[in-house]
Amino acid sequence: MRETSFIKQNQDKWREFESVLAGQYHDPDKLNDLFVQITDDLSYSRTFYPNRSVRVYLNGLAQRIFFTIYKSRRAPLRRIGQFWLDELPQLVYESRRAFLLSFLVFWVAFGIGLLSSAMDADFVKIILGESYVEMTNTNIESGDPMAVYKQRGQFGMSVGITANNLWVAFLTFVMGVFYAVGSIAIMIQNGIMVGAFQYFFIEKGLFWESFLTIWIHGTLEISAIIIAGAAGIVMGEGLAFPGTYTRAQAFQRSARRGVKIMIGIAPIIILAGFIEGYLTRHTETPDLVRGLFIGVCLLFVLVYFVWYPYIKARYDAAQAPQDAKIPPDQRQQIDFTVVKSSGEIFGDIFNFYTRHFGKVALLSLAGAILLTAASWILSGYNLAEQVLFPAYLFGTIEALPQFFDGTASPWLPWLQPFVFGALLTGVFVWLHREYDPQVRYPLRRLLLVFLKNTAAFSTLVLLLAIVKSYGFYLLLAYLPIMLLWCFIMQIEGRNLPGALGRLLLLLQNNLNRLVGLLLVLVLVGVLFFLINDTMLMGFYLDLVSWVISLDAAGMQQLSAVLLTFTTLFVLQMVLVLFIVGFGLLYHTLREIAEATYLRSRIQSIGLAKRIKGLEQEG
Repeated sequence: MRETSFIKQNQDKWREFESVLAGQYHDPDKLNDLFVQITDDLSYSRTFYPNRSVRVYLNGLAQRIFFTIYKSRRAPLRRIGQFWLDELPQLVYESRRAFLLSFLVFWVAFGIGLLSSAMDADFVKIILGESYVEMTNTNIESGDPMAVYKQRGQFGMSVGITANNLWVAFLTFVMGVFYAVGSIAIMIQNGIMVGAFQYFFIEKGLFWESFLTIWIHGTLEISAIIIAGAAGIVMGEGLAFPGTYTRAQAFQRSARRGVKIMIGIAPIIILAGFIEGYLTRHTETPDLVRGLFIGVCLLFVLVYFVWYPYIKARYDAAQAPQDAKIPPDQRQQIDFTVVKSSGEIFGDIFNFYTRHFGKVALLSLAGAILLTAASWILSGYNLAEQVLFPAYLFGTIEALPQFFDGTASPWLPWLQPFVFGALLTGVFVWLHREYDPQVRYPLRRLLLVFLKNTAAFSTLVLLLAIVKSYGFYLLLAYLPIMLLWCFIMQIEGRNLPGALGRLLLLLQNNLNRLVGLLLVLVLVGVLFFLINDTMLMGFYLDLVSWVISLDAAGMQQLSAVLLTFTTLFVLQMVLVLFIVGFGLLYHTLREIAEATYLRSRIQSIGLAKRIKGLEQEG
């Protein structure tokens, strides 16, 4: 059989193999059958076409199927063991200066809390709150100074404390994005609080009892907070001291290292919450037993986070973790020709952000200013009476529906499609130029794109107007569909109905990809909004009050305007994540449906080239 006939006869089968490897199916038995077939074709090509490109192609395809079936089956377990035994200790050793700085900052702040409480009797009330101090005094008078650890059930207390500690650790880490200063500030705050808390019992003559009770869980809990501070410092170090890299490159590398350190302390925080909920309450336990337990916890922290990393770095010949060897310059061109998972798409989103952050932030800033001004004017210059911003965790997310359901102003939702349409247009053009650098957008075409995007967002407003009760949650479900719809209209030049039919075709058997990416982006978006609920926002408002002198009513209005602006700005920055994410998902779905790149590869098989009269594989 001629080589061209062999290729023509089997190319559909090979295309299916490529689709399976791209993740369209996940059936091990199917992969095994395909492996048998592909090895038969490979044997045939080795016999009759040993020096042709079809043999090289089939050999590579067989290797990929083999590794998918056999090599990666136990990889997750090995990867977990490698992380805890090799990678995390190596990262801890490499970040030892950040760990030392976090340790010193906390304990110096602890000493400040002790000293301040000793010098000022009211300092403890300022730090811990009068109600907590009065409650503890009542417990001391009743003969059970540690009754605070017995007020709730074991399970409920354990879960609540664990959730709070995870949040504190996360906040300590994520505030490192402000050039590590934010993490250091939270470490100082926590250190002063713990120092004041400890001195309160010292002053009452209860040092030993408080020590055995507090530090039975506090050894792991405080250690985890110190490590979270070190992770935040590691992340912020990339921004503060980029070295020979660009700031974005250095931050990408340092953030990845910081996240891995945070993953390492998650089990410790959960264990500390369990101990506080189930064990700390048993104050009748002999002092020797409690003291030994504290010593064991301290020994574990010192061995795993101090001694073992040092010994491993000094005597172990193992190389540094893979992440440390990856060049930090990850801003390569986005590949639109391959099928990608949700994680790979998220990596490309970060890639896009690092390249276009300035333009994205500027466009989001302009949109936030416009919508804030409209909210203020349309509310009759009395925005404080129209919108409500709850002052607790997730308060910003709870406040979001006000800007979509007409609470802030009945006219505001009808202005949003123009602002969001402009944002979508700008991001779409930048992303499309990544895909096709030769594409041009003259003013007329740009205006047409803007009008289509605005029309698409108007359907969202109509949906929210029809279904008001759960309209904001429907927004999350409809937004991915709408964005994919827009990308199909713009890139493929289809009208609204035609684009909808095309969308349904692309999502056939691929709805799981859309849902997976949506969950990832929602989680990241929630983290963005949580930053808006931290002490950073309180400091921001306090700073404004120091600069601008207004009466109480005027300050209330100004606070409402500033909170509206920051909320809308963060909203648009998060919206960009969704736009880029589902724009990249469109290209993945298109490759799955049409296999454009795969077809081009198959068609290139067998093309001959000649070098000095000799035939070369194409």
